[in-house]
Parts: sequence; structure tokens; C-alpha cells
Amino acid sequence: MQVHQLRSPEGSHRHKKIVGRGRGTGRGKRSGRGQTGQNSRSGRAVRLAYEGGQMSLLRRLPKVGFNSKWPAKYQIVNCESLNRFEDGTTITPELLKSHHLIRSLLQPIKVLSVGEVKKKLTVQAHRFSKVAADKIAKAGGKHEILGLTPTTQGASA
Repeated sequence: MQVHQLRSPEGSHRHKKIVGRGRGTGRGKRSGRGQTGQNSRSGRAVRLAYEGGQMSLLRRLPKVGFNSKWPAKYQIVNCESLNRFEDGTTITPELLKSHHLIRSLLQPIKVLSVGEVKKKLTVQAHRFSKVAADKIAKAGGKHEILGLTPTTQGASA
């Protein structure tokens, strides 16, 4: 096979629709845009949520709840991932970072209860779920809650 023998797959190229070139073409006069009006003009058509001047639905619905501008984004560590450490280890944020279990030392850490803890460990984190703290204690370890770092002051979750 040579370059001049190559063909595109059937249906891979669509021809551009040429409009506005006379009534005989079938796409003349108003070029498939219907009658005259705002939507037949060039440029942007009606805004997506526009309701003809009526108060839009988004503005009619009540505001609910509170969304913080600075939400606390906790880095999640599961109980099962703590089993990679030796018995009796004190697990600090620095140790978690060195084992690539968290991305940053600037964001708070929360330990969740997915999986089982099989070793006696002392775990330091900013938050623990109740079940995770129970699993660590059941395995003979301890959990220590770290104070909030400067970047997490006032954070709650």
C-alpha cells in the first residue's frame, strides 16, 4: 500500500453544511434558523437560564445552609494502610508523607476506619473517626490528636 492509496474510514469526515446560498439549495432565505427574531441573529443566543424577564428559577429558590470560603480539606488515611509499619511505631505526619500516604504536611489528616489494624501502633493525626480510634485501641495501640496547624486554624469538618 502506498500513500496515495490510503483512505479515511467511512463516515469519518462530514461535509460542512453550506447555508444562505439561495432558495434552490434547500438552505436558503433564513438558513435553517426558523423565522426572524433573536435566535435567528448571529452571535450568542438567549442565555441558558433566561426566562423572558421573569425572575429566574435560581433566584426564586431559597438559599440553604452555609458554605465556607475556606473549607477544611482533610487528607484521608485508612486503617488498613497503617499495617505497613512495624509494631510499636509512632506514626507521625512526616512518616506518612515519606510513605506517600499523604500529599502535604500543611493540610490536616484524618484517619478513617476502612480495614483492620493488625499491629500495636501510636498514630498521630488531626482527626480520627470513632470506629478508627476504637480499632487502633483494640489492636493495643494509641491515637494522639494533633493541634491545628496555622493553615487549619478555624477549620472544621
